Amino acid sequence: MKWSIHQLNKYRSKGLTIDEAIDVSDLKEVNHEIRDISPVHVTGRADLGANKFTFHLQITGTMVLPCSRTLVDVSLPFDVQTTEVYLASPEEHYEGDADVHYLHGEVLDLLPAIKENILLEIPMQIFCDTEAAGGAPMKGQDWQVVTEVEKTEKVDPRLAGLAKFFDKQN
Repeated sequence: MKWSIHQLNKYRSKGLTIDEAIDVSDLKEVNHEIRDISPVHVTGRADLGANKFTFHLQITGTMVLPCSRTLVDVSLPFDVQTTEVYLASPEEHYEGDADVHYLHGEVLDLLPAIKENILLEIPMQIFCDTEAAGGAPMKGQDWQVVTEVEKTEKVDPRLAGLAKFFDKQN
């Protein structure tokens, strides 16, 4: 995913489309929570100007992370859509919502931006829902996991009589 400025200028009139599979397994060394990561599929297009190169990318893949409760492997698919803007000279000013990168030298490398977007997709917590997959049990003797919806719908039986008190008209 590297191009020289000269190569990119050749594509200026007809545009550049991207459809590649990239091995980013070295992300496991950067973030030790990533236990495994599949080759990432990157698709998109590039709008090329004289000093501004805009890449519209879609990054898809799957990474394996540890469950926050039990440390069991959890597969997390990700699908990132991003726009990366590269400017040839730092004197240029860009106004827009996209991330802006300034080129150092004559080579444009998309791989660091792709890796950065993948790392941003790692959630703070991830849970394995199924007990069969080694996840935490959802209930035991005298206890069970209650979701927020179930919690608001249930009335504590000890307070059921109190609920009837407010239904009476005085």
